[in-house]
Amino acid sequence: QVQVVESGGGLVQAGGSLRLSCAASGRTVGSLSMGWFRQAPGKEREFVAAISWIGVSGNYADSVKGRFTISRDNAKNSVYLQMNGLKPEDTAVYYCAAKARSLTELATWAKYDYWGQGTQVTVSS
Repeated sequence: QVQVVESGGGLVQAGGSLRLSCAASGRTVGSLSMGWFRQAPGKEREFVAAISWIGVSGNYADSVKGRFTISRDNAKNSVYLQMNGLKPEDTAVYYCAAKARSLTELATWAKYDYWGQGTQVTVSS
């Protein structure tokens, strides 16, 4: 059974940075495609970034492209989301998700099998 646990959320001013971490257990991240999603109050869950199990670079939502970077550290069995240039509209609960070896539908939240509990990111203006 795969478990993922997020950390690193918090309160930051607009223009600031945060780094979210997602620690996996039960399976190595090198065999998992990993995604970050977010959900703001009253809104649908939306895709933020993903990296496939064989990928080096990530896929990004247009709204975060150029500001966020997803990366993976196989030695630490973790995935990270570096968020720079944060905006108030980035405020949401951020979720880490995982699925076994897959190269498709990385931006579709319903296709992920394992989810963390979420971490709150609040960006003040």
